[in-house]
Amino acid sequence: MPDTAAAAAIGRPSIRVDGIAKVTGAARYPADEPVAHPAHAALVTSSIARGRIRAMQLDAARAVPGVLDILTHANVGQEVEKPKPMSGGDTTTTLESDRIWHDGQIIGVVVAESFEAAREAAQLVRVDYEAEPPSATFGSPGAEEEVREPGEHKDVRVGDAEAAFTAAEVRIDARYGTPTQHHNPIELFTTTCQWEGGRLTVHEPSQFVHGSRRSLAQQLRMDPADIRVISRYVGGAFGAKGALTARTPWIAVAARRLGRPVKLVPTRDQGFTIATYRAETRHHIQLGATRDGRLTALRHEGWEVTSRPSRYNVSGTETTARMYACPNILTKVNLVHADRNTPGFMRAPPDTPYMFALESAMDELAAALEMDPVELRRRNDTMTDPVTGKPFTSRSLMRCFDAAATRFGWPRRSPQPGSMRDGDWLIGWGCATACYPANIGPASASVSFDRDGRVRVRIAAHEIGNGAYTVLAIVAAERLGVSLDRVAVELGDTALPAAGLAAGSNHTASISHAVAKACAMLLDRLRQAAVTSNEGPLAGLDPAALSFADGALQASDGSREALDTIVARLPDGRLEAHAENVPAGLPPEAMGKVQAGEMALSRGFNREDATAYAFGAQFVEVRVHETTREIRVPRATGAFAAGRIVNPLAAHSQFMGGMIWGIGAALHEATEIDPRAARYVNDNIAEYLIPVNADVRAIDVIMVPEADARVNPLGIKGIGEVGIVGMNAAVANAVWHATGRRIRGLPIRIEDLLG
Repeated sequence: MPDTAAAAAIGRPSIRVDGIAKVTGAARYPADEPVAHPAHAALVTSSIARGRIRAMQLDAARAVPGVLDILTHANVGQEVEKPKPMSGGDTTTTLESDRIWHDGQIIGVVVAESFEAAREAAQLVRVDYEAEPPSATFGSPGAEEEVREPGEHKDVRVGDAEAAFTAAEVRIDARYGTPTQHHNPIELFTTTCQWEGGRLTVHEPSQFVHGSRRSLAQQLRMDPADIRVISRYVGGAFGAKGALTARTPWIAVAARRLGRPVKLVPTRDQGFTIATYRAETRHHIQLGATRDGRLTALRHEGWEVTSRPSRYNVSGTETTARMYACPNILTKVNLVHADRNTPGFMRAPPDTPYMFALESAMDELAAALEMDPVELRRRNDTMTDPVTGKPFTSRSLMRCFDAAATRFGWPRRSPQPGSMRDGDWLIGWGCATACYPANIGPASASVSFDRDGRVRVRIAAHEIGNGAYTVLAIVAAERLGVSLDRVAVELGDTALPAAGLAAGSNHTASISHAVAKACAMLLDRLRQAAVTSNEGPLAGLDPAALSFADGALQASDGSREALDTIVARLPDGRLEAHAENVPAGLPPEAMGKVQAGEMALSRGFNREDATAYAFGAQFVEVRVHETTREIRVPRATGAFAAGRIVNPLAAHSQFMGGMIWGIGAALHEATEIDPRAARYVNDNIAEYLIPVNADVRAIDVIMVPEADARVNPLGIKGIGEVGIVGMNAAVANAVWHATGRRIRGLPIRIEDLLG
């Protein structure tokens, strides 16, 4: 009989159903997928950031034993169409021409019998360039600034922010900055391509296999139906693997030219330039307030560095504009084009940099008012979106602040900067708001029930470390009354029912609803099968009168029959249901867009009925050595309200991981750029700083209970990204409290506190 505890599977801590496979090495990541007799590829990348290729000297590379082919713009440039970017504008290219758009651009692919031979030959390729002076970043000669064109992201104008700021009793006018940051996932950006006749199979880490298939089909001029993309596990993504990169079509071309599979495992430093990263940003914040702390004006202007041809931007002002009650709001976002590869999504893409600016400014306002920073946020809390006037589906922000402040011991904080110390260490306490929109998209799924009581869930969702296998097993187990070990989940394959992009903290909400709907359809069919059978205790009864509990159908007279018993009587001993779920507010054709590999998402700030966000509060203690100015973070507390939590065990890890990443964003992470050559200079794990165990001490996570029936039918909000938001500002605010120095640019380093 099914495990009766399964009826309460959602909300119970559950270990990962794929955990054993991952820790034993049984889980196959894309580069692990076996293919027969593969050749190995190595990339040749540009050593200049702007210019053209005059000639490529390939003789030494071709002379390496085992070299099979070398792809350049000269011999394959016309075999691939330029990709259509998800954002506006054009995109940087690779082998389509002799043009160099950025340092580290793919300009050649060497294919050989072995990985070692391919690497050796790639290093022997010599390139003659016609170099031009590159633009590296903000303020570089030749960098071009433009106001972002209206599109998916929109600027906000409510009231008259300029006049209100001028008339405000208290004003904060400050500028902030965040650096370029790179993902550095454990799993590199690998690709394996294999042709069978005119059909192509691609093994590649992906957050959207149907999107990868669509983009690849467009670039290779193929029917998407002839391409299969498989990505059962992803070893680190959070934006880096959200879209197809330039490498993939060329590996497909290489495999087609050779008539055998080709496998690419690029180097870690190449991951800095062949994939995306977090864009460098600048911010100008103006806050106006009354003497009692009520906001009267909020103006936020942002600048983002992008590549020369692209208009990619994340535009986090859509969040900062609606965080607090304010009658006068003005936002604007500008793009700065430089000779860099195009940036992309990185965990909490808009909110991480933009909320750093707002939450730092809020702390500066609290200091100017001589008001507790928590109290300032309380006075400006609102249950109504100040941009649209719509209600929030739920907003437990101050519940989070109260829970975290109590656990952290915030009432013991001495407000004067530099007034708290322990021997040679200055102690600072800081706080900030965490938030992220509650997004949801269309998804489809199939669920089958076998005669032995086993359930199989099939959906082209994505396991990127988010626990998707376990989440879907939990949903199916609860809906069908079986134990988790009776549920098998298949993910990450375009041969499965389509699901959308695993990003924007939408995935759990999106795919759970599709699976829940398929389970409901399966139960309806089981009711029908139970009453139409000539056997069993429920034969001849009204199917609508049968209730479901504990893995069985039951009549009002107490007659019951287990689901697996009903299935076992069916001719093939199996029953399957396929469901498509389109969230409220999206058009019916949205499911078709996802199936075609296009984006379709109901964003929490774009809904017509309400505004939907997950909220949280970050509290952090820093210690700054009085003499050396070393910075330590001995403890941090985060409280988060994110609707219904499907798996508290995994959720705790997600929140904790976000907080740790936020500490890294505040104190460690920055991709250093040579301003003359527009080249990343710390493109390796040794010099790209990330927090290690010694940097992370006590991380305290509080999950504040929240029921939100309005956000979606299952009440689920995303949790993958809210945990990082605000932590960088909380750390900066704590550094100010410890030292009296306000650092407005990240990361905060010892040199910022000297003198």
